[in-house]
Amino acid sequence: MEEEQEIEIENRRSQRVPAIMHLQVSSVFKQNNVHVNNLNAPIEVIDISKYGMGFVTKSILPIGFYFDLRLQFEDGRDSVNCVVRIVRRKQRDDGFTVYGCEFVGMSPVFDYIFDGTGKSCINKEDYPEIED
Repeated sequence: MEEEQEIEIENRRSQRVPAIMHLQVSSVFKQNNVHVNNLNAPIEVIDISKYGMGFVTKSILPIGFYFDLRLQFEDGRDSVNCVVRIVRRKQRDDGFTVYGCEFVGMSPVFDYIFDGTGKSCINKEDYPEIED
């Protein structure tokens, strides 16, 4: 009997690049003024693209909710304040949950940050094992 293999179809609008950022989500909200506060959920960003990002956390966050985020890039000069909407989640066997998010309402003026940056989201001082 053949084993079934799960096939994931890549449907993202732009290529994701690996990223390592440690952030904290303190609250999430929905457009109809529903807020969940005092979450203090540590998250680790694992990849990022022009349109969204992936992260892992042990916290359970609701799909369809939004949170505010400040992305600070390696060179220290570039940062982006944005709103992120949680669009998917998948539980892993190790107790962590992987989330997929999309950036909401980000101005195209910030496209240069993601175009051709490669590993600009990775702080090499914190992660010396990552090479260019």
